[in-house]
Amino acid sequence: MRVTTVTGAMMTKPNQKPENGLLNILINVVIPVFILNQGSKRVGPLVALLVALAFPLVYGIWDAYSRKKVNVFSALGFINVAITGGLALAGLGGIWFCVKEAAFPFLIGSFVIVSAFGKKPFVQTLLLNPSLMDLELVEQKLQERQAQGEFHKHLKSSTVYLAGSFFFSAALNYFLAIKIFIPLDPLLDSTARSIVLNEQIAKMTSSSFAVILIPSMLVLMAILWHLLSGIKKHTGLTTEQILKS
Repeated sequence: MRVTTVTGAMMTKPNQKPENGLLNILINVVIPVFILNQGSKRVGPLVALLVALAFPLVYGIWDAYSRKKVNVFSALGFINVAITGGLALAGLGGIWFCVKEAAFPFLIGSFVIVSAFGKKPFVQTLLLNPSLMDLELVEQKLQERQAQGEFHKHLKSSTVYLAGSFFFSAALNYFLAIKIFIPLDPLLDSTARSIVLNEQIAKMTSSSFAVILIPSMLVLMAILWHLLSGIKKHTGLTTEQILKS
C-alpha cells in the first residue's frame, strides 16, 4: 500500500528500497575521485578512469533496476569523473579544471533547489531515513495536528538551505582551484605534464577535505538540527521519540 500523505515521499513501497543519500555521495563522488587521483599513479590514467567510471555506472544501473527510477547522482557522478579523467588524459589544466571543480557542486545545488519546489524536496532523500527515524509516528502526529502543509514548507526551506551549501561549495571550489591548477608549462612533455597534473588533482582533493568538506559537514549538521527542530515543532515529539534507538 502506498502512502499518499505529506510524508508519503519518505515512505516507500513494501518491495522498494529507500534511497540512501549519503551512500549516493560516497559511491558516485568520493570513491571515483579517489580512484582517479590515486590510481593514475599506479595503473595509469586510462585504467584509473575506467575503474572510477565503473562505480557510478554500475551503481546507477543497479539502483535503476531495484528502485525503477534513474539515479540523478549516479549520472552526475559519471559525468564528473568522465570530465576529470578526460581533461587529465588530454593534458589540459588551468582554467578548465577550475570551471569543472565549480560546475559539479553547482549542478548538484541546482538539482537540489529545483527539488525544493516539487513534491519531494531532496532533504527527505538525504536525511529522512525510515531506518533512523520513526516516520510512521511523525506522519501520525502531523495528521493529528493537521500540520502536513506547514511541515512540507519546512522541508522546502531545509532543502533550500541544503542547496545553498552546494552553491557555497562551488564558490570555494573555484577559488581553491585557481590557486592549485596553475597553467602547465607548454615545454613539458606529455609524461611530465601528466605527473604535474596528477599532483595538482591530488592536492585539490586533499585540500578540499580541509577547506570544503569540513565546513560542508558543519552546514549539513546545522541543516539536520533545523530539520529536527521543525519536526519537533510540528509534531510535538521529542528527539528520542523521533530517532530510532
